[in-house]
Amino acid sequence: MVTMLPAVALADEPVEASADNGTEAKASGEELDIPEIVLEHLSDAYEWHIASYKGKHLSIPLPIIIRSGNTGKWHFCTAHSLPEGFYFDKEHHGKIYERMADGSVKRPIDLSITKSVLQIWIVVAVLIVVFLSCARWYKRHDEKSEAPKGFVGMMEMFVMMVHDDLIKSSIGEKHYKKYAPYLLTVFFFIFTTNMIGLLPIFPGGANVTGNINITFFLALCTMLAINIFANKEYWKEIFWPDVPLFLKAYPAPVMPIIELFGVFTKPFALMIRLFANMMAGHAVILSFTCVIFLGWTMGVGFGLGLNAFSIIMLLFMYLLEVLVAFVQAYVFTMLSAVFIGLAHKEHHEE
Repeated sequence: MVTMLPAVALADEPVEASADNGTEAKASGEELDIPEIVLEHLSDAYEWHIASYKGKHLSIPLPIIIRSGNTGKWHFCTAHSLPEGFYFDKEHHGKIYERMADGSVKRPIDLSITKSVLQIWIVVAVLIVVFLSCARWYKRHDEKSEAPKGFVGMMEMFVMMVHDDLIKSSIGEKHYKKYAPYLLTVFFFIFTTNMIGLLPIFPGGANVTGNINITFFLALCTMLAINIFANKEYWKEIFWPDVPLFLKAYPAPVMPIIELFGVFTKPFALMIRLFANMMAGHAVILSFTCVIFLGWTMGVGFGLGLNAFSIIMLLFMYLLEVLVAFVQAYVFTMLSAVFIGLAHKEHHEE
């Protein structure tokens, strides 16, 4: 459970409308609402919950940066010291809302450093350390006389696999070089984010790639890379494809409309595929965790039986999610490379 505190500390009472305060409220009652608990834990939060013990909750508060719609002023605070007029809305997973002067409720401009934002910064820091350390090894050693071993050798294997098997083969030798930095960054960002997100304790556990906003931004970057740098043959295939005239001009431009629609459906498919697969994995793991507590509310016999079942399924799901973490990064990068390659069609004369 996440509670809103002004500093890293143990607290007895949680803030009433925090993003993840549903767990304890439901666990302490007679009924356990598993769907609500799962959805609350999958949502973002304004602080990072670390542990709970005997009703006390250790959390790391994160800075909240909001702009008031009434006064136009910016406020810098923590979740336990919200300015007057602001509150956490339970119906919107603990997001901050503001009561306006006319009695209406409005979502303020929110630039807060949330749990997902902090997780992204941690991933970026990890990637910087990893690749700078690898670059330092290559700077100190002669690549032709000594092959990298250990961690550096493993990273070279990953890089060459993505570079040669995905990027170069999908885009083509003529155009792949200018897209390689972006696609390599996308692969390692998604893979590292997925792996750190599987850690049950800080600095892991955030549902970053299960956040539709993050996958939307990644898909938008791919969409821009496809359409901004596409050649004329790509646009010709969209607006004047090689089909009979009645399909592309008269009585209606059927094929151009379908092809133009595909410009948006390709990145949309990237966004939904990554979001749905990662969110589903986290949801299943959380559900099996809740089953442990649900079993004990039904008696000792059910508790022991469901505990054994849940532990086995949790181990299986964690191992499966490690594979999914790699597969989803691989598939997103591969499809992005394929779509970019299709944007660089060469004209073939008969």
